[in-house]
Amino acid sequence: MSMALIGMIAGMALAFAGYFGGFGAFVLVAALGAVGFVVGRFLDGDLDAGEFFRARERDGRRR
Repeated sequence: MSMALIGMIAGMALAFAGYFGGFGAFVLVAALGAVGFVVGRFLDGDLDAGEFFRARERDGRRR
């Protein structure tokens, strides 16, 4: 499935949530979509859980 199609589906879901449920539903759908995206990337092996907890130096490089 292409990223454009996934983006279109996500946009349609947000539009329906905003239209039928108001702004609160829009924000809830957007937040849960972001959480689902991160979990999906983690399960696919594209993210390492340690990346969220490693300390970084001031110039942005990892220690």
